Amino acid sequence: MPDIPDILVQITLKINSMKITKLMRCVLYVLFASFSLVGCDQLGSFSIDSPADLLSRIDSIANSKPNTGDTTYVTINNALVGNEDNSSGWWTAFSDYFAIPSNKLLHLEFINYTSGANNWNNWNLAVTNNIADRSSSSYKEYFVLRSDAYGWGNSDFNLKMITQNYPDTDGDGDIWNDFRKTMQGARVSIDIDHSATGNAYVTVTTVGTNGTTLVETYQQPVSATDAINAFLVCDGSHFAMKKAYLIPSKVTTVVDATPVSISVSGTPTFVELGNKDYWGSATATVTFSDGSSKVVDSKDISFNVVPDMTTVGKKTVIVAYSKTKQGAYTQAVSTFYSLDVTLSVTALEVTTAPTITKYYFYNSDPIIFNTTGLVVTATYSDGSKAVIPNSTLTFGKIAAAAGSQSADISYVGASKTVTTTCPLTLVKGASQVGNTDFSSAWWTAFSSDYNVASGSSKTITMYCYSDNVSNWHSPCTILRKADKTEYGVVRMDNFGWGTGYGTATATNDWNFSTFTSNISGSKVVIKVTNNGNNTADVLYTVTYANGETHTQQYTGITVDSSDLNYALVTEESYLVIVQ
Repeated sequence: MPDIPDILVQITLKINSMKITKLMRCVLYVLFASFSLVGCDQLGSFSIDSPADLLSRIDSIANSKPNTGDTTYVTINNALVGNEDNSSGWWTAFSDYFAIPSNKLLHLEFINYTSGANNWNNWNLAVTNNIADRSSSSYKEYFVLRSDAYGWGNSDFNLKMITQNYPDTDGDGDIWNDFRKTMQGARVSIDIDHSATGNAYVTVTTVGTNGTTLVETYQQPVSATDAINAFLVCDGSHFAMKKAYLIPSKVTTVVDATPVSISVSGTPTFVELGNKDYWGSATATVTFSDGSSKVVDSKDISFNVVPDMTTVGKKTVIVAYSKTKQGAYTQAVSTFYSLDVTLSVTALEVTTAPTITKYYFYNSDPIIFNTTGLVVTATYSDGSKAVIPNSTLTFGKIAAAAGSQSADISYVGASKTVTTTCPLTLVKGASQVGNTDFSSAWWTAFSSDYNVASGSSKTITMYCYSDNVSNWHSPCTILRKADKTEYGVVRMDNFGWGTGYGTATATNDWNFSTFTSNISGSKVVIKVTNNGNNTADVLYTVTYANGETHTQQYTGITVDSSDLNYALVTEESYLVIVQ
């Protein structure tokens, strides 16, 4: 028969969800009585001589779980998340999924460990829809929140809604060197409150071993009725999970916010005489007192000054908005814009060619015309000429055929449409990665694999065409084995992840304020070098369409030099490989 104290400890641990120590002691008392009734010879006369700390252990277990009466504890299956040497790269190591029903708050506690290399080498929180399979086409992310007060997400994501109290503890003017120190071994508590109002409220409290307390908050709309999922992601970090439970939501109503400012975009710079539409397809964005902002419906906008559209000349339009975030009327905020009422346009002429006049293509899909640098001059009904804004013109696509081609340029006037063309040259490439209409989602468009023998290099030259919306809408390089096992992924914009990326050093000479706007039409040369010592280097040499050249380099990526291949992947862009 097993030793009785061991049995008691095992049973105690199994009933550790009970909340009242007296009740647990009664259970043990009944258990002792039952043993005396079965007549086990090995027990004999039994007295409570179990380990002295048994009851304190029971109390400790009970007291470690808040006694709210509404607490549901969640089993943690993956107690250690990520490699303990902090070598887990971005999007390679994940905690359990934690489902949060509507009107519930999820509380997580864990110890955060970091490589200390970068601010983001700590915890990352993903909040998604209730699809647990990340590879599913139905899986959608509401947002990803980083520990360093940064993040991204769907159309509702608002970086301005992130708050933090991160202090400059050493007084050197840099909060981030203090932040990185505080995060090492810090105990982190994350509350994700899924309010029935249709919002998720995140509060993160971090207590460092140095005694510093950090608080970060964020909020964003989510489904009001469907459960949401939350999980942690490593990035040069790992976590020791300690606790997870659900309690009722603390947010039953949404605090309203008043408008503090309004801005407009896409307003017409000129309108032809006879056209009374001075708003066109413009949009208005209102910022509220809680820091959030949203594009408001045009029917909720009022125009305090309506321009006289019957005469030629410069006009001023005053736009106002007078509703709170929840739709109640309040004191208005306003702004203004100007436009010109002009005579009718009779002709168009390209007076400055666009920056990109030569396009590389591979398949037969029509090519989107890039108007950067293009200047078009209009002739008016009185014979005068002036530059016409590109925003008032429409542009046709380019036929995918080698040789001389053109793009149609049109102005739709009040009484007629005027057109001209822009001459271009097309050259056919060797292959293409991504859809010509920029519709390729992440991790859907790949090149062939290129083998890189030990001690050698492999160079690929391509032209990148992008929607120029984000830095990462550009080529990425995947380093992997022949069987597709990845060493790492490195982007053109100084970012990477993977098991081998932890040893990499990244350097570049980008001006990130102009990086995104210059991606499309760039010539990109990617050179991968297998150093023969189980490390590899990746060098991007990028020449913008305007002739400006920059480099992005990654050195010391850990690989198996006997089995190194690389492939290209891109997102919301396409690559035409020429050699």
